[in-house]
Amino acid sequence: RTFGKGSVQTILPLGNGAAVKLTTARYYTPSGRSIQAEGIKPDIELKSLKVADDSADAALIKEADLTGHLQNDGGNGAAPATDDAEPPLPSIPQTTVGSDSELAKDDYQLYEALNMLKGMTLLQGRSVSPQSPLPEGGRKG
Repeated sequence: RTFGKGSVQTILPLGNGAAVKLTTARYYTPSGRSIQAEGIKPDIELKSLKVADDSADAALIKEADLTGHLQNDGGNGAAPATDDAEPPLPSIPQTTVGSDSELAKDDYQLYEALNMLKGMTLLQGRSVSPQSPLPEGGRKG
């Protein structure tokens, strides 16, 4: 949630060294709601957290450490060929802010927002075939 400062005050000096502060404007959402003392609730909220240094990564558990993990089939690392190959995804321009790990440490919310925008860009590049509407009753077949 944002701070909730939904007004603008202007200080007008008076001739005797005193001044008066007047509210000269208010901020509203596009729907016309004042944000004064309430702020804006984000559509997507990230909890605060601290990003660990790379040196702490060594202590993380990896899937290979878990009992019952799937084994690698020993192939060449390439995915098996399929007949219904999807078109290549659009490329995403790289940011010039620095490395992702630096950005994650400095501003985690910005880092996640950029990840979300990158994901949305990728999803828009995929072709979506419309599904046929369901018959009355809501069940197919």
